Amino acid sequence: MTSRLIPTSAARRSVVIPVALMALSGGLAVPAAATPPAGTSATVLSKNTVDGKDYIVDEITIEPGGSTGWHTHRGTVYGIVVAGTLTRNAGDCSVEGTSNPGDPITDPTGVDHVHIGRNLGTTPVVLEVTYVDPEGTPTADGAPNPGCDFE
Repeated sequence: MTSRLIPTSAARRSVVIPVALMALSGGLAVPAAATPPAGTSATVLSKNTVDGKDYIVDEITIEPGGSTGWHTHRGTVYGIVVAGTLTRNAGDCSVEGTSNPGDPITDPTGVDHVHIGRNLGTTPVVLEVTYVDPEGTPTADGAPNPGCDFE
């Protein structure tokens, strides 16, 4: 198991979650004007490469007031909320979803789908996320704030 920032212990689940935030561990490509994650850590639970695709399972924790930073994905992202309430905003600043424990989540793919995951609550958000990416690519690419009054 590879630790990113602060390791956490979590039940391994077969269902996994989406939200990217690997900037501090090298898994997020961050352009100069990108908004970095805040109050967020990730632990790699599993990583395998098969037929040119990386399958990465992470446990992600977003502390109260924290966020993933604005980002996009090159591959497919699946996940589940283990604890807390995750608020996701789209590039037009609208709330694209609010997810609670047990809820599945998925993030859209491509540079035209910039988004952010935020913890607006008082308890940590814990996610289990599976990324299916082209081999060797980051799980997410950082993006600048599209003009919203929050980061």
